[in-house]
Amino acid sequence: MANRHLQRSVAMQSLFEWDFKGCPDGIALDIVKHNLEEFAPGLDGGSFTSRLVEGVSKERETIDKLIEKCAPEWPLEQIASVDRSILRLGIFELLYGDYDEVPPKVAINEAIELAKSFGSDSSPKFVNGVLGTIYREMGEPMKDDSSEKRKERIDEWKGVQGEQPTGKTEEVPVTLKEESEKTVVEDLL
Repeated sequence: MANRHLQRSVAMQSLFEWDFKGCPDGIALDIVKHNLEEFAPGLDGGSFTSRLVEGVSKERETIDKLIEKCAPEWPLEQIASVDRSILRLGIFELLYGDYDEVPPKVAINEAIELAKSFGSDSSPKFVNGVLGTIYREMGEPMKDDSSEKRKERIDEWKGVQGEQPTGKTEEVPVTLKEESEKTVVEDLL
């Protein structure tokens, strides 16, 4: 099992245990430490696992609201704890992850693989549906990124083409139509 996949599996198991205990503040990293020793002895590092679990625990309220909006027919407490933990992990990586480290489609695929390994028969489809909805609502970041397109966009962001950034942002008026097109993700953030 690849190092990242193993760390993500331990993160999901830690989130499951944390959820089972009622998501109390301050114990998530203790659970991670124990689970790294238990399920991944000899693993180099574990900082990726800790970062994921700490991030999910910190952003749980926002993540849970997003799950409720994207799966309205499934109240959060009725979603299986394993699926809830996988969704929290996947959503955290989609919203707050470093796309250079883990592109959005990789985060979605990894969540689906976790659902196949740990969830029920219907878990992969459910996880894919919720994460796919969020990904589309985000505007499908990095969808068609070739290396050249990505480099151009990064250069543009850094202001390499033309002016160097001044640190000031230009205020652009928002039309009524644009305002009405806000997405689920924008509403939560």
